[in-house]
Amino acid sequence: MPGRKTAIKNGKELENAVIELGINLKLNTQSQYKVGRRLWGRERFIDVILVHPTTKKILGIECKYQGVGGTAEEKIPAVIEDIKTWPIRGLVVFDGNGFSKDMKAYLISTGFAVEFKDLKSWLKLYFGLVLRK
Repeated sequence: MPGRKTAIKNGKELENAVIELGINLKLNTQSQYKVGRRLWGRERFIDVILVHPTTKKILGIECKYQGVGGTAEEKIPAVIEDIKTWPIRGLVVFDGNGFSKDMKAYLISTGFAVEFKDLKSWLKLYFGLVLRK
């Protein structure tokens, strides 16, 4: 993101960067919003909720960071399926050098994921902020 002094290093930093971007776009933000339970009873939380203050249009965001290659990315298709059960529109925002080229392509192809570097323009379109300076 332009203006960031350091690269994102973990999932919490990615979550904070998404919140910061939401605030910069003048969206209302909330983190770790409880939205019920998963199949086996574990509580379900959405990492970040963004709400347009006027239109009340809402978006839930799951933040996924992977700094090095590994098997963590194999869990992401389940996250995409989980998002489909939310009562609101959802999106996976991902960052880090550890995602394989194939996983990045898969994520983008679902229509439920965007790389963090592309999030600002995605949010501007979603919330109708494209004409806002």
